[in-house]
Amino acid sequence: MKKYFSMPYEEVLNEFNVTSEGLSEKQLKDNLDKYGLNQLTEKKKQTVLQVFLSQFKDLLVLILIAAAVISAITGSLESTIVIIAVIVLNALLGTVQHFKAEQSLDSLKALSSPCAKVYRNGHKVEIPSKELVPGDILILEAGDMISADGRIIQNFSLQVNESSLTGESESVDKIVDIIEKEEIALGDQKNMVFSGSLVTYGRALVVVTGTGMNTEIGKIANLMEETQEKQTPLQVSLDDFSKKLAIGIFIVCILVFGLSLYRGTNLLDSLMFAVALAVAAIPEALSSIVTIVLALGTQKMAKENAIVKKLRAVEGLGSVSVICSDKTGTLTQNKMTVKKIYFDNKLVDGEECDLNDEVAKYLVNASILCNDSTSKDGVEIGDPTEVALVNLGHKLSIEELDLRKTYGRLGEIPFDSDRKLMSTLHNFDNKYLMFTKGAFDVLLDRIVKIKTSSGVRDITYEDKQNIINTNKQLSQSGLRVLAFAYKEFETADNALTLEHENGYTFLGLISMIDPPREESAEAVRDCITAGIKPVMITGDHKITASAIAKQIGILQDGDRAVEGVELEKMTDDELRENVEHISVYARVSPEHKIRIVRAWQERDEIVAMTGDGVNDAPALKQADIGIAMGITGTEVSKDAASVILTDDNFATIVKSVANGRNIYKNIKNSIKFLLSGNASGILSVLYASIMALPMPFHAVHLLFINLLTDSLPAIAIGMEKPQKDLLKDKPRGRNSSILSKDLIAEIALEGLVISIFTLAAFYMGLKVNDAVGSTMAFATLCLARLFHGFNCRGDKSIFSIGLFSNRYSWMAFGVGLLLLNAVLFLPFMQSLFEVSVLTGSQVGYIYLFAFLPTVIIQVVKVIRDLVSSNKSSKENIVEEKNDISKVA
Repeated sequence: MKKYFSMPYEEVLNEFNVTSEGLSEKQLKDNLDKYGLNQLTEKKKQTVLQVFLSQFKDLLVLILIAAAVISAITGSLESTIVIIAVIVLNALLGTVQHFKAEQSLDSLKALSSPCAKVYRNGHKVEIPSKELVPGDILILEAGDMISADGRIIQNFSLQVNESSLTGESESVDKIVDIIEKEEIALGDQKNMVFSGSLVTYGRALVVVTGTGMNTEIGKIANLMEETQEKQTPLQVSLDDFSKKLAIGIFIVCILVFGLSLYRGTNLLDSLMFAVALAVAAIPEALSSIVTIVLALGTQKMAKENAIVKKLRAVEGLGSVSVICSDKTGTLTQNKMTVKKIYFDNKLVDGEECDLNDEVAKYLVNASILCNDSTSKDGVEIGDPTEVALVNLGHKLSIEELDLRKTYGRLGEIPFDSDRKLMSTLHNFDNKYLMFTKGAFDVLLDRIVKIKTSSGVRDITYEDKQNIINTNKQLSQSGLRVLAFAYKEFETADNALTLEHENGYTFLGLISMIDPPREESAEAVRDCITAGIKPVMITGDHKITASAIAKQIGILQDGDRAVEGVELEKMTDDELRENVEHISVYARVSPEHKIRIVRAWQERDEIVAMTGDGVNDAPALKQADIGIAMGITGTEVSKDAASVILTDDNFATIVKSVANGRNIYKNIKNSIKFLLSGNASGILSVLYASIMALPMPFHAVHLLFINLLTDSLPAIAIGMEKPQKDLLKDKPRGRNSSILSKDLIAEIALEGLVISIFTLAAFYMGLKVNDAVGSTMAFATLCLARLFHGFNCRGDKSIFSIGLFSNRYSWMAFGVGLLLLNAVLFLPFMQSLFEVSVLTGSQVGYIYLFAFLPTVIIQVVKVIRDLVSSNKSSKENIVEEKNDISKVA
């Protein structure tokens, strides 16, 4: 894109061969053919069928499909139906989630104003905004949504709110003059206007320089198209696990199949044996269980003001190690507020201003009278800076409308961005006074007197130095400073001119800021406690951003604050090396935000990005977890994000992180439950194969266990309440597998214990016949896994966790027990699930063999709890001794 901000507007008009009269019909047609309509384009979307078929790419799914085909060939219709039903259900869930996700470009299109006012052939006309072309002369007035990018050619005090693009809450005063710089941040291109911005004050003529995808919003749309969504750590871990498990299952099944053929088993029976092993090994319900646990987590988070659009983001929140947060409206209140007031050589808090002091009274009244804004019943109209002054009056019991009625405006000189002043004339205390507010550096040179508690006197060099030092102090604290003065007239001359704006009496300075939310500091502290690095990324100025960041604890000793221009000079490698020491980024563009997120990701950190503007959308999508603001957020940011905060509260993110960590822990325990149970089935089948014993389970037995009696306990484990001090744990690494070595060892050992007692029941049944042996093995494995659900509720013993603290575990156990007994004792169920009739003593042995593994596992956990408790006690004693030594 050309740098139109550095070109005189006459040169821009010449480039498009247009005058202020607008385009001719021929030029319009030529430009429309050349540039196209003023709208955003998007890539071709996948069809429903394409998305549905893409769900079958998983290796485990392909193995299950193969198992279903073999089951059909061997006549096991029930197994085939159940396997296919599970596969199709998972594919449907994935398809629905896909089409609920991204609609960002539609929202970007909706940002364009439906109509625009332009000059064409010398006539003012109103056209649909999509018909704007480069070279059009666009007419802008207060309240207009800007429909294209353009260079200002005539300016009448134009102010534009560009917060959706730059993140800066204050309106920008626009100019006509060229900006003689090669590189400049978007927010500093004051002679340009941008599509998606709002005109808040004044009017202007603009020559359109960019439409559609050639606008700043178009650049954002391109960024979003090019940005790939990141998988959450759980997705990465489960995908990796699925591949390894699929390869392992395939190898073992081939070996078992070959071993069966070698021993003389016929081909179909050998195939069926291999299918039984595959079904025993594959956790068919795993995908569904994870989805259900995540869905339950989203419901809990919704009650705590965090709406999760993408289920995987729930778990991803628990992994977050860096939060890149926008400042305006996220960490701050998005509302200018008066902070400090300087008058009569003293600096006081705004709300503590004493109106009994004549100088203070003059100053506050001047700020409300020389002001066009109103604030009533929560409805604020006008420039945010002026609204802040009106709200100060409310806090000091001054109603702006009453004051303005008492001291009516007799004349005025409106604010002008060139002279940076506003003046109004009033009959105030039986004097004709012109109150003026404006930029400190402009007003100070026009002051000749100063109002003090002892009266009005000539201003001295010392007075000016005190004022200059105070202004510097306030500015370095990130505060915006306005200066106030007045001039007395002998008569009510309402024909004020610019020549009147000098010879002032100084009143004072009023400083203001968009203050932090009350809960932001505590939320930042919680982040740091949780091992999470908070980073502020904003379009605001560096001094203001740094002041807010220090106040809430983001910018700490040793940290740096950098501006977009500095960031531009850094290579990607330099940014990656320095990123951990930079806590504040100011005056940044959308491209900068993506670079920052990527730099953290390249350091293997898991990044959450919060934001509410259009400018945040690409980075929200690039981040591992994109978090949009629900109240102040644009539709684009909400569509690009995976989580939306309904209360716009940064502290809600911390709660969400805690929920995410607990959900991950519960999913991990659910996976442990499923895999340890499956391991027991695999070991039993492998043992029977190696020892040339009959098949201990039919495929339908294993499907019954995996899909019916396992699913409910796994879901119940997923509903376990969080333990105390959850946030004191550090975030897990991006590449840390959910299946750690310790977890795999636990799965193997617990699976081995359950398989030993399952095989004991199998041998006891074989004494009668193969069918009874198979039934006893199936029933023991099923019941043992139901008991095992209590073991997998947490790392500690069931007594430490609380035997009855999770009622869902007991409900799941009861339903599973009921289903198992129905299969064992109801004749039509016996036939359907291929089980034999058992004697009372055989049923008793099943219950005994099923319960003993849980007894053994709980004894081990109790011993481990005692060892851990003793270790913690010793560590506490050592810490107490060290503390006593320090005090001494």
